[in-house]
Amino acid sequence: MSLLPRVVLLCCLAVSAGTSHAETLSVTDDSGAAVTLAAPAQRIVSLAPHVTELLYAAGGGARIVGAVSYSDYPPQAKSIPRVGDNKSLDLERIVAMKPDLIVVWRHGNAMRQIDRLRELHIPLFFSEPHKLQDIPATIDKLGHLLGTEQQASAASSAFRRDIASLRAHYANRPPVSVFYQVWDDPLMTLNGEHILSEVIEVCGGKNVFADLKPLVPTISTEAVLAANPEAIVTATPGATNSEHALPSLDTWRKWPSMTAVARNNLFGIDGDLINRPTPRLALGAAALCEDLDAARSRRPN
Repeated sequence: MSLLPRVVLLCCLAVSAGTSHAETLSVTDDSGAAVTLAAPAQRIVSLAPHVTELLYAAGGGARIVGAVSYSDYPPQAKSIPRVGDNKSLDLERIVAMKPDLIVVWRHGNAMRQIDRLRELHIPLFFSEPHKLQDIPATIDKLGHLLGTEQQASAASSAFRRDIASLRAHYANRPPVSVFYQVWDDPLMTLNGEHILSEVIEVCGGKNVFADLKPLVPTISTEAVLAANPEAIVTATPGATNSEHALPSLDTWRKWPSMTAVARNNLFGIDGDLINRPTPRLALGAAALCEDLDAARSRRPN
């Protein structure tokens, strides 16, 4: 080979290496691990319903090749091929889809199966938002991995504005003590580290069980009666949960002396809006804020 072809070849390799380096995309996921891609993700598998929503918000809905059960929002997500649910995954089908990125719900998916996917060296992004600010942050990170930063930024900015508006509107309202009921048998609630506890705070509420451990503690009826909350809130069936019975608050009417019961402050909010850490949580927060304002209006003069 003559000198000139060799120089041209070396220059081409250098340009190629520089292009590859320029296209490298890296973010830190919710587990604290770095997720690095050589180029924007084109074939994505979503392993949680909230992840599917976040990917659509980030501009990557059309690139999702597989998703788990109940990935039903936006409506077009219902047509995405299924790869299992939060308890069991179809690993063979996931691998056959040749994903270049898998987005995982860290505490929802079976970790043993996730470890097997990790062994195949498929990039994994763990999503586990703990605070309201984590939702727009995740959208921005996914947008970076997708190369859709502009659309992701629009969605994340809108969510930040909505939450900031609610905070400002309810910042000076008298506090309302709130018991959030996750389940009725056994009786379960949320502590102050859960993202929904922050939603309660945004609305000027106070989680009466904020100091308990763990994240979703089991409590007794006597504990609720002793706390005597001014409002009791729970999730009601949304589109996702229409086939499953969610807990009812009617049982609390057995104790008419409890403030929440005496003032009829028993509130249900669409579970799809209040239980998923997605942009729609701003709608769930707005509904909760209206309910707590109704509780304030029912206070005796």
